Amino acid sequence: MEALMVDRVHGSLRLFMHRNAVFLCERLCAQFPAETNVQLLATCYLHNNQPYAAYHILKGKKLPESRYLFAMSCFRMNLLREAEEALSPVNEPNIEVPSGATGHYLLGVIYRYTGRVEAAAEQFVQALTLDPLLWAAYEELCILGVAEDANECFSEATALRLQQELTSTSNVEKSNFVNENRFLSSNVSASFGDSPKQIKQLHANTTAEVSGYPHVKSTALHMQNGAPSNLSQFDTPSPTSTQPSGIAPPPLFRNMHAYQNTAGGNAPSKPKVNAPNLTLRRKYIDEAGLKKVSGRLFNQSSDSVPRRSARLSRDTTINSNSNISQFGGNGTDHSSGNRYHVVDEMWTDNVTSTSSSTSIVDGRYPEQEKSERVLSQDSKLAIGIRELMALLQTLGEGYRLSCLFKCQEALEVYRKLPEAQFNTGWVLCQVGKTYFELVNYLEADHFFELAHRLSPCTLEGMDIYSTVLYHLNEEMRLSYLAQDLVSIDRLSPQAWCAVGNCFALRKDHETALKNFQRAVQLDSRVAYAHTLCGHEYSALEDYENSIKLYRSALQVDERHYNAWYGLGVVYLRQEKFEFAEHHFRRAFQINPCSSVLMCYLGMALHALKRNEEALEMMEKAIFADKKNPLPKYQKALILLGLQKYPDALDELERLKEIAPHESSMYALMGKIYKQLNILDKAVFCFGIALDLKPPAADVAIIKSAMEKVHLPDELMDDDDDDDEI
Repeated sequence: MEALMVDRVHGSLRLFMHRNAVFLCERLCAQFPAETNVQLLATCYLHNNQPYAAYHILKGKKLPESRYLFAMSCFRMNLLREAEEALSPVNEPNIEVPSGATGHYLLGVIYRYTGRVEAAAEQFVQALTLDPLLWAAYEELCILGVAEDANECFSEATALRLQQELTSTSNVEKSNFVNENRFLSSNVSASFGDSPKQIKQLHANTTAEVSGYPHVKSTALHMQNGAPSNLSQFDTPSPTSTQPSGIAPPPLFRNMHAYQNTAGGNAPSKPKVNAPNLTLRRKYIDEAGLKKVSGRLFNQSSDSVPRRSARLSRDTTINSNSNISQFGGNGTDHSSGNRYHVVDEMWTDNVTSTSSSTSIVDGRYPEQEKSERVLSQDSKLAIGIRELMALLQTLGEGYRLSCLFKCQEALEVYRKLPEAQFNTGWVLCQVGKTYFELVNYLEADHFFELAHRLSPCTLEGMDIYSTVLYHLNEEMRLSYLAQDLVSIDRLSPQAWCAVGNCFALRKDHETALKNFQRAVQLDSRVAYAHTLCGHEYSALEDYENSIKLYRSALQVDERHYNAWYGLGVVYLRQEKFEFAEHHFRRAFQINPCSSVLMCYLGMALHALKRNEEALEMMEKAIFADKKNPLPKYQKALILLGLQKYPDALDELERLKEIAPHESSMYALMGKIYKQLNILDKAVFCFGIALDLKPPAADVAIIKSAMEKVHLPDELMDDDDDDDEI
């Protein structure tokens, strides 16, 4: 009963019948309250999204598997301290982490979320050491920014070690399987006078070695000591028309006794069955069915059962004839010699039909064939492992470089992927993110759109895609994306981030904030959702809550540079320039290739009157992205503060080539011409700035500057500090 219930529970889990699995497993634990059954029940609860129930039944358990399941339950409930205690007890420092690589991975994630980066990295490295194919551990190392080169992690040495582990595991399993079969076949009774229980045990053994054919495995249908094999099929087919001789026979003998009569030259007159009408029954049947037919199979007279000497004499006759029609109840077989046709799920690929008339085929002994077959399998395994390692090297290196924000290098690596791998949702999203970090929103849009088209149900990265559409002012497409994501999974944070970006694009910051808060509520471990909430609070000038949300994002991911940038912007607006410079520098250290971060760091340095450092940072920002107009404009502002008016005008002229319709640029040019006392050009530039429809706040400043063009410089000094265009 216990074994049957365990099997049914596993079957329900395998078929995603989680409620059924929970019900059956609760009955199992009530009847057989062993800890292994409790573990199975906890697994059912976790599959059924009931971590609290698994937590309750596993609390206090000491077996390694119970500790791992308890830790997973705690992690799902955000009880990180209890989860850590279960995996690595403080009072037992030498105890092993349960579940091997996955246990170390879970412990590493817990360390990461509690701010212990070095300890987390150690656990992820340990997990990869135990299981080189645990991609999630390498992914976490990349997110932490401490991953080693993918060529080192997925190296040839790793492939060789993995091959050795898989080969040794396979050999042990096969050895155990053969030993079990040999032991069972040696205990098979010599006659059919056994009880139905013994016959059932015999029938459960699916394979046994055929005498004289060490490389061929026969099912338990072929009895030892001359017993006829009637156990293969327990159904009696209805008589039909004679089967045409051109149809090959089924692989199993339906009636061994009939086969022996045929071998002796006396073919039975029982009609044959057409192969299309034959339904092969399962080898395993229930005990009731076995008892039902046991009388028909085993209550035969002694005369109907051939003796061992008679079987041997008939075998001699069979071996002397090369073309004897073998009758198995299902058709004819024109194979030569005493050949066993066997269906065996585990050995089908390794069985080779071999004539019994000779022990040498093509000059090779069976042992030699077996060794060559093993070598061929090992060679295929080695080739497969090397191909997989090469793929992981490319994917891993591309992901590692993108996490280090070495975007151009990452793109070059991703382009090396085969077309079939490149045109997948995950890879295309990674390429889109890389272009997003390069502030190339058009290319990012192209790859994200392609990814969404190829894999419409992939939600990872769609929050970034919605931000790309936000920056491109694609209101209609952004609205369609948001509705599509909500229809796919309304409980995903990515869907609500897209909805929030829709309202943010419409300047409805309060509604946008509610949607971003909904995303945080659905998954508090999505750092980007916290950051988007912070942006909306900042737009509403609620800087206190904005700072809280940015810090929450950093608690989830310390390397989330967007949150560091957001804090810097808040402190810059509050004129806390030292704090702003600190946070911008932290963001710049994480992403040293961002032109935007360089520019804002330069702005903070300029506010601190460190103009030379500010100019140097602006030069770096311009060099990093020549199409970004912001650093050019800020450089002109710094040059204006240093009273280097011609240099400032030259920079603005270069900016005009990139952004010819920027009103703030013409307003700044008008201000410089006023300082140079070129009043007509100053008025002309102020007029163009007004014609370009600047924001309402800038309109008043530009008009005020335009009205004061003809005033003396002494009267302008007080206004210059207040009016920044």
